[in-house]
Amino acid sequence: MIRVPTGPVRNASMASRLYTWARWAVRRRRWVIAAWILLFAVVGGLGAALHGKTSTEFTVPGVESQRAQDLLKQKFPPAAGGVVRIVVAAPKGASVTDPAEQKALNGALRKAETVPGVVVVSRPASSGAVSADGTIAYADVRFKQEAAEVPQSAKDDLSTVMEPVRDAGMQVELGGSAMLPQTKAGGPAELVGVLIAFAILAVALGSLVAAGLPLVTALVGVGVGVLGTMFVSRFVTMTGTATTLALMIGLAVGIDYALFVISRHREQLDDPDTQWEESIARATATAGSAVVFAGATVVIALAALAITGIPFLTVMGLAGAVTVLIAVLVAISLLPAVLGVFGERMRPRRKNRTSKRQNRAPGAWGLTWARAVTRAPAAVLLVGVVGLLAIALPARDLRLGLPSYASQPDTSTQHRSYDLLTKGFGPGFNATLTTVIDTDGIPKDQRQATVTELRGALSADTDVTAVSAPVSNPVGDLTVMAVVPKSSPDAQATTDLVHRLRENATTVADAGGTLYVTGQTAMAIDVAGKLADALPLFIAIIVILALILLTIAFRSVLVPLKAALGFLLSVGASLGAAVWVFQQGHANGLLDVAATGPVPSFLPVLLIGVLFGLAMDYEVFLVSRMREHHEHSGDPAEAIAQGISRSARVVVAAALIMVAVFGGFIFNEDPIIKAIGFALAFGVFVDAFIVRMTLVPAAMALIGRHAWSMPGWLGRLVPDVDIEGARLPAPAPAELSTSISAPGNPVDGKAAIRL
Repeated sequence: MIRVPTGPVRNASMASRLYTWARWAVRRRRWVIAAWILLFAVVGGLGAALHGKTSTEFTVPGVESQRAQDLLKQKFPPAAGGVVRIVVAAPKGASVTDPAEQKALNGALRKAETVPGVVVVSRPASSGAVSADGTIAYADVRFKQEAAEVPQSAKDDLSTVMEPVRDAGMQVELGGSAMLPQTKAGGPAELVGVLIAFAILAVALGSLVAAGLPLVTALVGVGVGVLGTMFVSRFVTMTGTATTLALMIGLAVGIDYALFVISRHREQLDDPDTQWEESIARATATAGSAVVFAGATVVIALAALAITGIPFLTVMGLAGAVTVLIAVLVAISLLPAVLGVFGERMRPRRKNRTSKRQNRAPGAWGLTWARAVTRAPAAVLLVGVVGLLAIALPARDLRLGLPSYASQPDTSTQHRSYDLLTKGFGPGFNATLTTVIDTDGIPKDQRQATVTELRGALSADTDVTAVSAPVSNPVGDLTVMAVVPKSSPDAQATTDLVHRLRENATTVADAGGTLYVTGQTAMAIDVAGKLADALPLFIAIIVILALILLTIAFRSVLVPLKAALGFLLSVGASLGAAVWVFQQGHANGLLDVAATGPVPSFLPVLLIGVLFGLAMDYEVFLVSRMREHHEHSGDPAEAIAQGISRSARVVVAAALIMVAVFGGFIFNEDPIIKAIGFALAFGVFVDAFIVRMTLVPAAMALIGRHAWSMPGWLGRLVPDVDIEGARLPAPAPAELSTSISAPGNPVDGKAAIRL
C-alpha cells in the first residue's frame, strides 16, 4: 500500500526530487498541459513557416575531394556547378542519331539552355556522348549553383522540356550530381509501425485509454523536436536524414518512456488502497528516475557524434539528442499532468478471476523465464555469446561508402539513368572521377607537358577505361580531366583506383603543382575513410561512458562491465546482419533493396550511438528492479527472478515497440534510411531479447552477490543517485493520504477528469 509521506523528504536524491516535482505537476496540471500546448504551437509555427532547406549532400570539410571542390569553386566556377545528366535511349530498332530522334533531342536541349541557372548544355553528337551501338546518349546540363543548391523547380523544368523527346518514342531519364533525392519520412510504412506500437501498448497495459496516452505524449514530444529541428535548418546546414533520424528515435523513445511510467503507475494502482495522486508521484520518482538516467545516456551518446569532427554527423546527432531530451521532459512533466487529468480512470479494473489462467500472478511468465535461464547460466551464456558472434561474422567484411544511384528504387529516374549509362558505356561510367591539377606553382612553359605526362600515367592504370582531354580555366592555372574507371562506384576496385590515382600527386608536386581527385565517388570514399578513422575512438568513448554511468546508477563494478560487453555483442550482431543484407545481398527481395553495395559510411557510428542509449535503457529498467528487490531482501538469486518478473512485460513491450517503429523505416525508399531502420530494429531486438532478457540474468546468476558490491574507496567517490527510490519517505495511513489531498484535486475519478 502506497501513501503520502507524513514529513519532509530528506536526503534529496533523484527519486525524491522527481517525487516532489510530480506532485506539483499533478496539482498544477492545467498550467503544465497549457505550457506544453503553447510550446508545441510556437515551435510548430516557427518550424512550419520559417523552416530552412535540407541538404542532400554528405560532405566532410578538409578531405581531399572537398578541398578540390572548394578550389574549383574559387578558380573555375563553371566546373564546380551541379550537373543534371539527361540520358536518352532510342526506341527499339532506331538510333539516337537518326534524323527524327536527333531533331527532337536538339530542340529539347536548346530549350534546356533557357532554364534558370543553366550555364551550358553539352551536345551528345559533338561531345562523343553516344554509345557504340548508337542506342543511348547523354547530355550534361551544368548549373551555376553547386549540386545541393540547384532548385527543384529547375529540375522539374528540365523534365518538362524533354517531353517532345518522350513523345518521339525515346526514353528519358535524369541523373548527375544535382539529382540526389530528398529524404522523405512519414509514409504508410511508418504509420503501420505506429499502429503496431498502439496494439502492443493495448496488450501490455490492458486498456485502450492507457495505450493511447504514450502515443499522444510521444507525438507532442516528437512534434516539438522535429519542428524545432526544421526551424534550426534555416540557420544550420542540415541533411534530410537528420530530421528523419530525430523522428525515428524521438517517436520510439517517447513511446517507451511513457510506457515505463504508465505501467509502473497501473501496477501500483492494482492495490485498491493506493491513491492515484500518490501513485503518479511514486511512478515518476522510480520509473521516471530510470527514464531520466536512460534518456541521459541516449542524449550523451548522440551528442558524442560531435567528436567525429564531421559537421553533418554532428548536426544529425544533436538533432536526435534534443528530440530525446524533449521526450524525457515530456515523460516527467506532461505525462504526470495528463495522468492527473484521468485520475482514477487509470486504475486497472478488478476482475472475477475464476480460471487457472486468470489466477496467475502478474509477471508469472517472466518469473518462469528468469528461473529457467538461471537454472544453467553457464550454458545459456555460452550458447548466447557463440550465437551472437556467429551473426556478427559478416561484419569482418564491412565496407563503408555512400549509396550510388543503383541503390535508389527501381522505379526512380536516378536508378533508370544509372542502368542506361551502365548498358551504354560500361559500369565504370557512373563512377567517373575528376582530377583537378593546380598548376599555379608550375612554370607556364612546363604546364602542358606536366598535364600530358599525368594523363598518360592515369591512362596506363589497368582499371581506367578512358581519360578525357584536359580542360583549363581561363587564367590557365587550373586543369580538369575526367577519369572513367572500369569498375562500378560501389566496387572495392574503384576505391583502390582512387588511392592509386592519388599516388601520382608526388610527380605533380615535384613539378610544383598539386593533384586532387574528386567527384561523387571520390567524395563517398573520403567520407567513409574519415568515419572509419573516427570509429575506434568513438567506440572507446561510448564504452567508457557506459562504465561510468552504470557504475553511478548501480554502485557496482561488475554490472557495468557485463553491460558494456553485452552492448558490444549487440552492435557486432547488428553490423553483421547489415553487411549480410545490404553488402552481400541476402534477403534483398524481401526488404526491397534495389542493389547491393557498401554499408552507409555513417551507419556504424550512428548505430553505436543510438543502440548504446537504447541498450542502457533496458539495462537500467531491468537491473534497477533487481537492485530494488535486493535492497529489501538481500537475496541475489531471488532479486534476479523478481526483477525480471516485474520488468519483463514492460521491457518486452518496449522492445517490440522500438522494433515496430524502426522496422517501419525499412520500407522507406531512401537506401540510407532503409539501412538505418533495419540495423536499429535488428539491434534492438537482439539487445532486448537475447542480451538483456537472457544473457543478463544468466550473467547476474554467475556473479551472485558480487554484482552489488564495489571497493570502499570507489563507493565514497561515486554519488548515490537512488534511481530505485529506496530513500523515498515512509508510507502514511491511507486516511491521511485522502485528507491532505490538495484543494481542488479530489481523488474520485469523476472529478479528477476535469481540467
